[in-house]
Amino acid sequence: MTPKERMITALERGIPDRVPTFELEFQLAPELCGKRFMVDADFAGLNGRALEEKVMENAKVLVEVYTRLEHDAICIHLSKELIARTVEAIHRLAGDRFLLLAHGDGTFAIPDGDGLYELSYRMMDDAASVHQEAERMCQAAIERDRYLLEHGLDGFILCSDYCFNQGPFMSPEMFAEFITPYLTRIITAIRAGGGYAIKHTDGNIMPILDQLVSAGPHALHSLDPMAGVDIKEVKRLVGDKVALCGNVHCAALQTGTEEEVVASATYCMTHGKPGGGYVFATSNIPFRGLPLERYELALSVWRRMRDYT
Repeated sequence: MTPKERMITALERGIPDRVPTFELEFQLAPELCGKRFMVDADFAGLNGRALEEKVMENAKVLVEVYTRLEHDAICIHLSKELIARTVEAIHRLAGDRFLLLAHGDGTFAIPDGDGLYELSYRMMDDAASVHQEAERMCQAAIERDRYLLEHGLDGFILCSDYCFNQGPFMSPEMFAEFITPYLTRIITAIRAGGGYAIKHTDGNIMPILDQLVSAGPHALHSLDPMAGVDIKEVKRLVGDKVALCGNVHCAALQTGTEEEVVASATYCMTHGKPGGGYVFATSNIPFRGLPLERYELALSVWRRMRDYT
């Protein structure tokens, strides 16, 4: 299978030739190959040929890094127009080899600082205005996602974080009112456009697991073990309805022993792999400051256990 075929098979809960892998974001490119992924600021003021050359330069780094890592999908972290240009450039370099993804959410996430108090008060005192804001965010996401699908993107990581380690930032009942209907509409639009939807949130998703699944994503990410989310249990509960991505313990990657890294990766493959519908990944991202060799240790477990035949 090509990486894209492998990833799609897993997202559709099938059994590919081997367990695919990807990361929401990979921040260790400089450690891996001495190059970095570009950000929007790198393209400021450029147009015409200069812009095309810079986009192609960045696309070459993306393809090099994710080819070396043997990832099956690439998540592009740029503004809308630059994502569209980057998709075109990657297709020129690598054809239709990778599943190409970008952020695509438009639902409320855990607010920063005092914003949590403000949103809480508004949900109680002025629910209509909260719904109006949710509607605006939802429509903006649907329009942006449609544009990117029309420009060759394959799907989206829906990255609004909903949960602390103790549980969601609002009650399941409030979640059902202010988030689930809008999340469902965004995912429905992605599917209608032929795209794939992976719903990401850190934290303890178990109190809202049924609602996340009911929204219709192809997969759930990150299945956070630091919040007590157990891939074995999630697979038992909803593995027949949704694919699963992640659960490799990020804290163990950074501060645990090598034995703990191996144990976490082995556990994920042991319980995520059977029957298909699993994508190997960390429970967040390989973040800056994480020793590259620790991530490579987790990948070594994946390589040893990845084949289905």
